[in-house]
Amino acid sequence: MFARHLRSPATSEFSEKLSEMPKSTTSHHHPSSSNSSSSSSLSSARYKEIWNYLWIPVLISLSKELIFAKAHQSILLPSEEEEFRVQVQRLSSSCPARPSNLYFRPVIGILSHPGDGASGRLNNGTNASYIAASYVKFVEAAGARVIPLIYNEPPEVLAEKLTLVNGVLLTGGWAKTGLYFETVQRIFKQVLEKNDAGDHFPLYAICLGFELLNMIISQDDNILEKFRATDQASTLQFVKSDALEGTVFERFPPELIRKLRIDCLVMQNHQSTN
Repeated sequence: MFARHLRSPATSEFSEKLSEMPKSTTSHHHPSSSNSSSSSSLSSARYKEIWNYLWIPVLISLSKELIFAKAHQSILLPSEEEEFRVQVQRLSSSCPARPSNLYFRPVIGILSHPGDGASGRLNNGTNASYIAASYVKFVEAAGARVIPLIYNEPPEVLAEKLTLVNGVLLTGGWAKTGLYFETVQRIFKQVLEKNDAGDHFPLYAICLGFELLNMIISQDDNILEKFRATDQASTLQFVKSDALEGTVFERFPPELIRKLRIDCLVMQNHQSTN
């Protein structure tokens, strides 16, 4: 049945017509060749479009360079040179001279704290100490540089470092006894001696550092009370009305001082270990 169908007149007629058709109609192009030709044409069109956007700024840049070179090759007349010197002097005199008695790149010593700052995960040695990066960035943000004061280095080395700095920062932490406390005592004594001699030598104490200063000045190791104040807001009360003189609060606007007394604007984040 199938053989008879292949020999039918209609089939033979279709075969004859098919053989008479041009070979180009029966040939097939490979998909990859057509895709590559289309992609290459798209790429060339894209490159032309990109170049159309690039050649304009290139020409502008070249024209600026030519104008700048031409301006430098020009010769000024004597009258023009005098006017140019006057303009330079006017520009230089517009910037006020810095006071000669002030140093605008101070060096601040930061006292290291016992431990590695990572609960012993980095170094559990008994002589290890660290300075949190936040204190260093805090000082550098004000334009100063930092020298580390290692709390357990020889006293003569620490004393020499104190002659190379313009101030000291005491950080927060937990150590209130032992060698660390003794080192803070020696630093505080030298700071007092420098200021008494007329050398402006500031001491900035944060958290634990402020607690240690209270213990040293009061000569009472039990002056601190145990308390918890983690992530709490409070007001700020001044002991005397004239307590602002000579302090950082002296620069605060009166309205802000009033708000500090009545609104909870101060963050307390302390935990006593005594």
